[in-house]
This record gives sequence, structure tokens and C-alpha cells, in this order.
Amino acid sequence: MTYILPILGVLLSFLFVYLTKPKKKENFKLLLAFSGAFLLALTLFELFPEVYEHADSKKIGVFVMLGILLQIFLEFFSKGAEHGHVHVEKESSKFPWLLFISLSIHSLLEGFPIEHNHTMLYGILIHKVPIAIILSIFLLESKIKLIHAIFFILLFAFMTPTGSFIAANFELSPEHFAMINALVIGVFLHISTVILFESSEGHKFNLRKIIVIILGILIAYIL
Repeated sequence: MTYILPILGVLLSFLFVYLTKPKKKENFKLLLAFSGAFLLALTLFELFPEVYEHADSKKIGVFVMLGILLQIFLEFFSKGAEHGHVHVEKESSKFPWLLFISLSIHSLLEGFPIEHNHTMLYGILIHKVPIAIILSIFLLESKIKLIHAIFFILLFAFMTPTGSFIAANFELSPEHFAMINALVIGVFLHISTVILFESSEGHKFNLRKIIVIILGILIAYIL
């Protein structure tokens, strides 16, 4: 399930967009808000306690900050696709390599914590589905060839399981693994908080968004 669910989540999202052809990405803002709250809560409840058990607290703090900075750097190239924004030129038929590489690095890192904390699988899956839907809408509305769009989605779908496979098959000390997870925590903190603020118009939360955010936090706590 560690390998299958992230792949299915992305591929089924692409198939959903291909068959239903939704036009407005704004319709998925509630799902994005839920995913941001759910991912943030799981990061705080599951990952944070683990990393501080295996490494010096100051060192962990440094790697969390490096993760935040890494995600900011990746977003120079992805233009915020990790939290639901795709700003690549739609009229271009060129394969969006910078978008693909930055999303791949992000997705690869997502896979590391799953290997030793299977609860995080649900947080990453809920995070990937709305992103995959919005990304699929962009790819199918752009002038990129369908075969290239499918190629993009297939490779993107396999990145997170690849990260989990690397984590499972490479010998790392608990301290080094904690540092990698701290890096991923920084990535998750940046993405989830940006999602929460950007999912509301004018940064004002309405009642529906407050409800789905609270629901995301509660479900993460129960898990």
C-alpha cells in the first residue's frame, strides 16, 4: 500500500480530470484547505516527536529551516504547483521540465517519512490528490501533447514511492534519517501553511473553510 496508494491517487486524479473536464480550479479550494490542515496536523502529531528522539534539537531545527528554504527555492521553478498554483505558460507546447523537476524533488522527499511512519501515507495522499487534479487540469488545457501529459503524470506518480523505496533499501543511521525527516518537515510546514492562507479569498476564512480545517485537524489527531 505504501507504493500503490500514492500512484493510484495521482493516476485516478488525472483520469477524473480527463473524463469530467472540470474548468474551475477554484472548486477544489475546500479540498485544498482540508489537505493543508490534515498534512500540517499529521506533521506536528507524528513527525515532530519522532525526529527529536534521534538527534540534537538544535540540529533538527537547522534541518527544518533548510527544508523550508529548499521548498521556497523549488517554488522558483514550480511557481507554487505544490500548493495548487500552476503558472506555466499554457500556450507553449514545450514539455515543462522545470516544473517537472521541482515537483519530482518535492515528491521524492515526501516518500521518506512514509517508510517508518505509515500514518503519514494518508497525509501525503490527501495532499497529492487536489494537487494532481489541478496539475492535470493545466496539462489537459495546455497545448502540451496528450502523450506528454500522460508521461508527466506517470513519472510524477512514481516519485513518492521511489522516495519510500530509497528509504527502505539504503542503510541510514537513526540520526541521519531524523535529519532527512526534519528536512521534509520543513517542506511540509511551508506547503501546508501556504495552502491554508491561500485557500481563502483575501485571506479571510469563511465558515465552510473553518469547518474543513478543523475536520482535517481532528481526523489527523484520531489517526
